[in-house]
Amino acid sequence: MLELANVSIETNGHRLLENISATFPKGHFGAIIGPSGCGKTTLLKLVAGIAPGDEEGTVLWKTRDLSQQDFAASEIAYVPQFGVAHEELTARECIHFALRLRVRRADRPDSEATIESLLEETGMRDFADQPVKTLSGGQRRRLALAMELTCQPEILLCDEVTSGLDPHSENEIVRLLHGLSRRAGRLVLSVTHSLEHLSLYDSVTVLYKGALAYQGPPDFLAHYFGVDSPDQLYARLALREPAEWAASWTKHRNALADAAKSNSQPNDPSPETDADLPSSPGPVSQFLTLFQRRLLVFSRSGPQLLLQAGLVLGFPLLVAVFALDGIPAVKNLSMGLDLDVLTRLNEAREFLIQSSKVGSLVSGIVMFQVILLTLMGANNSGREIAAERGIFEQEKLSGLSPLAYVASKAVFLSVLVAVQSTWMGVFVHHVCGFPGNLGSQLVMLLLVNAAMTSICLAVSSLLSSPEQASLVSIYLVGFQLPLSGAVLALPDLLGTAVRPFISAYWSWSGILQTLRGERYYDIVQTVVQSPLAPAALCIAVLSIHIAAGLVIAWIGCERRKLA
Repeated sequence: MLELANVSIETNGHRLLENISATFPKGHFGAIIGPSGCGKTTLLKLVAGIAPGDEEGTVLWKTRDLSQQDFAASEIAYVPQFGVAHEELTARECIHFALRLRVRRADRPDSEATIESLLEETGMRDFADQPVKTLSGGQRRRLALAMELTCQPEILLCDEVTSGLDPHSENEIVRLLHGLSRRAGRLVLSVTHSLEHLSLYDSVTVLYKGALAYQGPPDFLAHYFGVDSPDQLYARLALREPAEWAASWTKHRNALADAAKSNSQPNDPSPETDADLPSSPGPVSQFLTLFQRRLLVFSRSGPQLLLQAGLVLGFPLLVAVFALDGIPAVKNLSMGLDLDVLTRLNEAREFLIQSSKVGSLVSGIVMFQVILLTLMGANNSGREIAAERGIFEQEKLSGLSPLAYVASKAVFLSVLVAVQSTWMGVFVHHVCGFPGNLGSQLVMLLLVNAAMTSICLAVSSLLSSPEQASLVSIYLVGFQLPLSGAVLALPDLLGTAVRPFISAYWSWSGILQTLRGERYYDIVQTVVQSPLAPAALCIAVLSIHIAAGLVIAWIGCERRKLA
């Protein structure tokens, strides 16, 4: 049994729920209704343990205080208003991955049979092999239910899953939920705006501006509120203040409960004990599942594949344009003593001009590679988490480890980083005849791409909107060039303050250090206006950038709540 005793929620000085007390037995189908903004979804999230704000009161499940011992991931499932799934996958694949992420292998001896059973139970068998993006609204809601049922939860919370559906689809979903409540003693609570199918529910909970106005059988609803039909309910609620409705319900609830006993479903007499519940798969198993799913989604995303191919092939060409004929050699001064002074001065002037051009070209090519790789890094991960925020938060509520999630992103993105950076370095080295040790240069290119990818992954974890995350990531890349000091020297104080955070500076400096022993190194030294850091320091700082980005990404995923 689920019991709420004097529950209130306040956020930013506003009371979202006020002194709610209600009881829901197992094997029960309950509707939660009320005007928009009355606290229906907040009540549902309160039960799920993800409500915003400060909570008061007690929520009990099987006499267990949920403030002391939360639901096990397999005990409860939350279905949001709009089903969340990767649109590139088929319905069957979505259920398959949901099952692997939520149920240990030992607890799913026949996964295929379980998937087929869920498809049949939710009426999705005929649409099992269709991509999610081709499914209708009603079919997506059914798929969301099938995914949540993979762990066979004892409580199923549905947040307006019939919203926006046509009458036929709405009727099918409500009857499906009714059927689910009759299996294995499952409690199903459904937030709904529709008043068309109240007779199918065992109870109706009416909220009005955060107050509880009624909780009882649908048969007594019209009589209690003094209306001819439920359609008149919301207009009737507006005639009194929330506190008045709450006081009225407190006064009459016991009498109504006694009158309703003859019409109620018989309670399941079995004792409410905490049986051994299946635990979620371990982080390693979840990581492997997430990584496999990410590769599958990536392989089916045509626009993303084309964009990555364009970046990998096109960006090195942009760099090579500036040195298609290779890096020019710098002629030595003749140092001839037999030359007159004017000739020697002209020769020295030409040497300085040529050295300046070559030094600027070498430094510019390095910085151009670095900036383009930071742009690739921002593109790699700026939307990676924010774009699937709903999916992640849904899966986290069902037992997904944020560490496994971030690790799967890091490994997948490292593949992109390796391909992008290696091809950039190899192409420029051979086409432009770029001097220096290629292996050492590739290390610096890989690190700067990985650093910006990691930092933008952190940004993506902190922001809920993919558009915001992309914009902030691009801004971070935009600051790299002017604050690196590679083009214009920064004031000493500013340079000291910002340089530790500018990945581009450390990669640029590290690559130029690979030219030591080459004549180009001395030439570059004459044109750059910022000090070059030792290669070992460059590697250390970039490694810190990568680690910091991943840690912040994990923190962002750990702390976010379901919107």
